[in-house]
Amino acid sequence: MSGVKSPLSEADQKVVGEALQGALADLVDLSLVAKQVHWNVVGPRFRSVHLQLDEVVDTARQYTDAVAERSSAVGVTPDGRAGTVSRTSAIGEAPQGWIKDVDAVRILVEALGAVISGTRERIAATAVPDPVTQDLLIGVAADLEKHAWMFQAESA
Repeated sequence: MSGVKSPLSEADQKVVGEALQGALADLVDLSLVAKQVHWNVVGPRFRSVHLQLDEVVDTARQYTDAVAERSSAVGVTPDGRAGTVSRTSAIGEAPQGWIKDVDAVRILVEALGAVISGTRERIAATAVPDPVTQDLLIGVAADLEKHAWMFQAESA
């Protein structure tokens, strides 16, 4: 079966494909972790944290699709399978059971920090080989950094 022809050179396609795949795994996992915490958060700030978690999920899912489609556009098949995400995500596993609101905030600050750190590395890596991908990743970082700021403000 023939695939999509890449507009990038083979070397650039490799760098960009790795960056996009790493971002995809992190974003899929971020949406899963945020949803897991969303379902299990308890405490006096339940409602505000619960709603804030859904905003993170929405952002992660929006960018998951954009990143996967960009990967396809440059001729690299995206891999969002559970096993791949589990093996390659930068985020630690979400705890099982009820999660106090203060712990929920901490978990999201850590998860967002891990994804943002990887995203910033990918921004640097894609600057020369594909500014279009870099632009997408800049948007990802900007929106995730806004969420990180808001969660950090919860515990200030």
